[in-house]
Amino acid sequence: MTNLILPPSTIGIIGGGQLGRMMAISAKQMGYKVAVLEPAALGPLAQVADLEINAPYDSEEALTQLLAVSDVVTYEFENIDSHVVEKLASAGYIPQGYRPLAMTQHRYIEKTSINNCGFKTAPFEKVDNFNDLKNAIKKIGYPSILKTVSGGYDGKGQWTLKSDSDLENVHSVVENQNCILEGFVPFTKEISVIVTRGTNDQVETFPVVENIHQNQILHLSIVPARIDANLAKKAEEVAATLIEKLDFVGTLAIEMFVVEDDIIINELAPRPHNSGHYTIDACNVSQFEQHIRAVCGLPLIKPTLIQPAIMVNLLGQHVEYTLNMWTKPEFSDAKLHLYGKEEMRANRKVGHLTFMNDFETKLEETVNQFLINFPK
Repeated sequence: MTNLILPPSTIGIIGGGQLGRMMAISAKQMGYKVAVLEPAALGPLAQVADLEINAPYDSEEALTQLLAVSDVVTYEFENIDSHVVEKLASAGYIPQGYRPLAMTQHRYIEKTSINNCGFKTAPFEKVDNFNDLKNAIKKIGYPSILKTVSGGYDGKGQWTLKSDSDLENVHSVVENQNCILEGFVPFTKEISVIVTRGTNDQVETFPVVENIHQNQILHLSIVPARIDANLAKKAEEVAATLIEKLDFVGTLAIEMFVVEDDIIINELAPRPHNSGHYTIDACNVSQFEQHIRAVCGLPLIKPTLIQPAIMVNLLGQHVEYTLNMWTKPEFSDAKLHLYGKEEMRANRKVGHLTFMNDFETKLEETVNQFLINFPK
């Protein structure tokens, strides 16, 4: 029987960043109370939470406290010690469990699991030392990408290898930490699908998003993705099947590559995702409300796109420009979301802006006009 958590119960969230903040806003709109475990005080989530616990994520004492004050606990990012979550799960209710964390925070395990479910990834080899790297290069060839198996995001912890001359540059890397070597995928587009599975086993997918990156950080998310309708349907089917085969609960973001008429899975994130922020304004249900519904045992809502949308990711260097442009009549109907971060550091995600229009051509024209002098 599904464990049904109704308002005004308390939802505990491990992690106090912008994803947790937007989860909490959805939860509080439904009448829930929110508690947060986060090392730093008064972060984006804590600003809207009812209770804040400041401690490291791997603090058993703090997690036990969070479980004690919460009716259900979830997490807003995957770099949490899965062993601690596994050890303490019986002290409270964590419907997602530790497995999504353990899988997605280790690239080799993640890709192996995706393959075991019958889906394609880039070719990859485990690399634990320099000799492993040389053997992996013989199998995969150039160009290829060396990645640390854990940590790393927005391009961090990754090195592109184009020839033997690049190997010495990563010698110390592979001798000091576990890595994988991935073959380069000649993709034509990067897309993602946000899919949610409830504790009641209901599964719902959001529309497929086309993602454009700059400097390996998400820049634009375009929905509907500019791909063939049959390929979009296939991407949604892959997402729905994968979340069921993995037996995951909650929201899962699946990043994919489009290669001709096929789809290759790049990586997973067991939580709401940057590329799904458009759902707040452009869909009948946001990825954050859907996630709260899933972990609380509520029926999920079948997502529909209200209007075509383009989300512009805002980094620290973009805020001043964005605020100046947003006040102009031609851009003022865009939906602005700032995350409450005090430090507007360059290349730090601090907000997003969502443009919508019934006509996709007009939508693209408006966004292109907005971005004419957008800071790099």
